[in-house]
Amino acid sequence: MTAVKIVFSSTTGNTEGIAEILEEEFQALDADVEVIDADDDVDEDVFEDADVCVVATYTDGDGEIPFNLQEFYEELPDIDLDGKVFGVVGSGDSELYPDAFCQAAIDFEKAFEATGATKGADTVKIENAAEDDDIDTLKAFVAALL
Repeated sequence: MTAVKIVFSSTTGNTEGIAEILEEEFQALDADVEVIDADDDVDEDVFEDADVCVVATYTDGDGEIPFNLQEFYEELPDIDLDGKVFGVVGSGDSELYPDAFCQAAIDFEKAFEATGATKGADTVKIENAAEDDDIDTLKAFVAALL
């Protein structure tokens, strides 16, 4: 069974909802899934026993990584994830922050690329909370990662 770990950060509940959708979709495809809230102090070995590594994040302010993911983000490029698959999902508000829409997700993708992990799917960028069209996109994202 494929082991999947999803690390998420959420303040409004949008990204937590996205993480829950991802969890359900991975489980529907018989993956063993663990969802980790970044408020629970994510450390550098969080993906050690995962086959698939996912980060779901919002973008803080004008393009910043959320505070509770900052340290993990800084450590990520130095972690050896060779042989693993990664994917990133971001939520953001393109109306309020058009120049920084989902910037944290873009930054996490770049950080993952330095780990030796294989990009399993294009980064998904969601406008605020996931709606019906987004759920279809997330289903395709999950299928591509497996």
